[in-house]
Amino acid sequence: MTAHAIAPARSRAETIQRVVTPGGIEAWLVESYAVPLVALEFAMRGGASQDPAGKAGLATLLAGLLDEGAGPYDARAFHLAIEDLAIRLGFGCDRDAISGHMQTLSRNSDAAFELLRVALCEPRLEQQAIDRVRGQIAAGLKRDANDPDALVARAFREAAFPDHPYGRPVRGDLESLENLTRDDLDALRIRLLTRSDLKIAVVGAIDAATLAAKLDAIFGALPAQSLLTPVPAIDIHALGERRIIDLDVPQSAIRFGRPGMQRHDPDYFGAVVVNHILGGGVFTARLFNEVREKRGLAYSVYSHLNEYDKCAMLVGGAATKNERARESLEVIQAQFADLANEGPSADELDKAKKYLTGSYALRFDTSTKIAGQLVNLQLDGFAPSYLDERNGRIDAVTLDDARRVAKRLLGDGELLVSIAGRPQGL
Repeated sequence: MTAHAIAPARSRAETIQRVVTPGGIEAWLVESYAVPLVALEFAMRGGASQDPAGKAGLATLLAGLLDEGAGPYDARAFHLAIEDLAIRLGFGCDRDAISGHMQTLSRNSDAAFELLRVALCEPRLEQQAIDRVRGQIAAGLKRDANDPDALVARAFREAAFPDHPYGRPVRGDLESLENLTRDDLDALRIRLLTRSDLKIAVVGAIDAATLAAKLDAIFGALPAQSLLTPVPAIDIHALGERRIIDLDVPQSAIRFGRPGMQRHDPDYFGAVVVNHILGGGVFTARLFNEVREKRGLAYSVYSHLNEYDKCAMLVGGAATKNERARESLEVIQAQFADLANEGPSADELDKAKKYLTGSYALRFDTSTKIAGQLVNLQLDGFAPSYLDERNGRIDAVTLDDARRVAKRLLGDGELLVSIAGRPQGL
């Protein structure tokens, strides 16, 4: 669905209205009548990191159940109501937040908002639905049991975050899933689905006054305060270690990482540029050129900045033949060292900044993308002005900045590495 793109020549921030409802709920609204659609995205802080010990997967199961029957609708009736009105409604969770999205034709918005309300405020959490959704998650986990990418990600997570909520699997495991009860789900629902730190973005054919009334109706009955368990900050562990998971496959899946930078760090935009040069750019990145183009070691290799609320990381991955895994890692680590010690060239910096600023508009070419971006900005603690300032901050990164930040970000090049396969020479 393409609509409502924020014209790049205009101030993006000026298209955003801050809507504060009589009940005190705040949302960012981009009001547009180009097409008769309304898209809403929201997030509440506290996701899988709030799963109690031994109950991994609880938040994911809860998110999966919110559209499986609520209020007067059993699961079948709820899905029929959504389908009959062409409404898109769904929920999900990651490590730090539980979230939801809704899209509807504006003529069906009253019904869509009401379905969202009952899903959040009156979920049935019936045992039959619990068993069905639990079975779907378990089926996915069983498929992952021999998937190199899933195994390498698990090994990396467990090594990086020992005895920390980030070390637990977001979807749980087969054992923890069996331990999840309806009482567990209801208790987590009361803790997580609240109005405190609720972030909402709406894009489409609706005015501020109408939206304010709808938001109070949808979210107003939720508890005012969450009851989140504090999650401690953590630095990535086991730098310099290699964890190998023996798997009889011809290719090794590789995951590597080291500390990154949080979004409010003064050097963050320099880090964005440096990462793009290292492994963020598809065809121009050093890792891509050195690992794939020059040596043909891997079909894909990448890096990206990953900012959890309590841990910032620079992570990456690749897949290569078992007999070339050692060489691939040596090339990857050599690129880390070279960029840290020598920094990028002026040409690399120029190309990275042009790509990063020129491609930013692509994040705003649909209603759902815009709403999602606006919710993420709120979660990260930015004001709407960030939309106008972001490209300027990228452009302001000088060659001296990039070289200094490269040294800081990549440091001594020490990586935590996990490998799934039968890598030779490691």
